[in-house]
Amino acid sequence: MDRLWAPWRMRYILKNKENRQRKKGGCFLCDALGADNDRKNYILFRGRHSWVVMNIFPYNNGHLLVVPNSHVPDFNGLSSEEQVDLMKFTQASINIVKEAMEPQGFNVGINIDAAAGAGLPVHMHIQIVPRWTGDSSYISVFHDTRVFPEMLDETYERLKPYFEKLRSQEPVASSQESGDKISRQDQRTRSQKAGNR
Repeated sequence: MDRLWAPWRMRYILKNKENRQRKKGGCFLCDALGADNDRKNYILFRGRHSWVVMNIFPYNNGHLLVVPNSHVPDFNGLSSEEQVDLMKFTQASINIVKEAMEPQGFNVGINIDAAAGAGLPVHMHIQIVPRWTGDSSYISVFHDTRVFPEMLDETYERLKPYFEKLRSQEPVASSQESGDKISRQDQRTRSQKAGNR
């Protein structure tokens, strides 16, 4: 039997275990957005209505999530302005990854609800997965294993300067403003649920 040693994956395994043990109804995206340590949370960009974060359990190097600040399960909970902002930063993120990593293609998508594969159905997000010919080698099929040629920290350092340039061109929400937005949205969601009972 061949062995592929990847000891750096242990912190991701433990973090995933920690996330599973969280209280039901928790949102790791809201937690990251409300925190002050963008580097630790792999947040690349904070906009007025949406933000960009690296997926810490990626399908491929450069796998990004573009997330609305509002804690909503789908587009129905977003204003027109928020929807436009989300799409704007999805395209900006694709352009940045194209320039920084030179992929040959992308998978871009939204999984709405658990039946569609959403790992976090309560907070919608757009997945951007860069692709290269041959990136899905036999090892994924036969051994249920993925090989990543670059560590998350290295990918973060590669992409961050491009998002800093984008930040200089756009209004940015602080983590406090983002946290306030989440709190207001949570209050609206709770009020709506109470009214539906």
